[in-house]
Amino acid sequence: MKLNSSIFCLCLFWTTLFVRMNSDLASDRAALVGLRAASGGRTLLWNLSRSPCNWTGVRCVQNRVVELRLPGIGLSGPLPIAIGNLTQLHTLSLRFNALSGSIPSDFAKLTSLRKLYLQGNRFSGEIPAFLFTLQKLIRLNLANNNFTGTIPESFNNLTRLGTLYLENNHLSGSIPEIDLPALVQFNVSFNKLNGSIPKGLSGKPKTAFEGNSLCGKPLVSCNGTENSSSSNSGNKWSSGVIAGIVVGCVTAVLLILIILVFLCKRKGSKKMETRIIAPPKQAEVEIPAADKAAGGSDNTSNRLSGVVKKDAIAKSSGSKKLVFFGNRSRVFYLEDLLRASAEVLGKGTFGTAYKATLELGMVVAVKRLKDVTVSEKEFKEKMEVVGAMDHPNLVPVRAYYFSRNEKLLVYDYMPMESLSALLHGECIMLVLSY
Repeated sequence: MKLNSSIFCLCLFWTTLFVRMNSDLASDRAALVGLRAASGGRTLLWNLSRSPCNWTGVRCVQNRVVELRLPGIGLSGPLPIAIGNLTQLHTLSLRFNALSGSIPSDFAKLTSLRKLYLQGNRFSGEIPAFLFTLQKLIRLNLANNNFTGTIPESFNNLTRLGTLYLENNHLSGSIPEIDLPALVQFNVSFNKLNGSIPKGLSGKPKTAFEGNSLCGKPLVSCNGTENSSSSNSGNKWSSGVIAGIVVGCVTAVLLILIILVFLCKRKGSKKMETRIIAPPKQAEVEIPAADKAAGGSDNTSNRLSGVVKKDAIAKSSGSKKLVFFGNRSRVFYLEDLLRASAEVLGKGTFGTAYKATLELGMVVAVKRLKDVTVSEKEFKEKMEVVGAMDHPNLVPVRAYYFSRNEKLLVYDYMPMESLSALLHGECIMLVLSY
């Protein structure tokens, strides 16, 4: 009789637990469906016939939704209050959408929330007070929104907070004393803040405070002087600091001496200059071949005698323009380049490089490609690949020029020349004939 009673109680317990788990999952499902309905179902293409634990961006543990990650999928409008029913949610990421309005007060129910990422939206209003009741928060990112008002001192209630990003909003007033031992990542830049930076935040980088009217360490002090460990005349440098400065100076002197030795070994011949000349009917650069230079004239003038007028370029059916890469602003035109003086920097397998000094005073390096027979489309595709390269050891391409007979690459001019020139000396450059 006792055995039957125990079995009955056990079955009743598991039945109750199963019903409760299904009920909780149904509540989570209703909250997610409400979010989907608020977006019009255009961006959240969830299969409603399946369990919400199988939906994109949703992760469950023990039949409860614990993570909801929907970054950059085009959500817009205000957040539905039903999202507050996800009471077991640990992580909520809705960053880089177009959500607007204020954060719903039902967020106060998300007591298990640890990570909240809402950056890159259009939320407005003051930072809601109920956020400071979420004691388990360790990551909070409200950057790049339209929040106004002051930074509440109630952030001190979030004792586990390790990340607080509030940059690029419209927050005003002063920064309160924030004493959060776990706070590592902090940024309030580009707001409308003023006053002095609290001592508890003085160890953060300058970039965390720029774009405001703030003073104090790590920015300039409030009396207008730069904050540094050596700013006070009473502070004395330690022997280790002095030794480091001495070693650095000696090393710099040795490097300069080594460079001077290499420079002294170079042949002291004057660099021969040539010029970039345009044919009368096309806005293209035409430079004589190198094999004619040996018997050419001695004309070393650094100005072009033949200048192609703008109206001639405009009327030419083969008229081309310099194509600049990326977001680089156009600071000169092809006509400016054609008027520039040109000095031979070196010759390689693919062509000759020139130092071109424009009339505006700008100096660029021009690479004239030779024996390159490709279509304009293929050349453009290859140039886009080269222009997208970003490496500290490569000189970026500023612009290029393509026509049937001429292909030019325009680089930033590097005045220190090449490593080969320093090691092997200056090669003999021949004067090009005109």
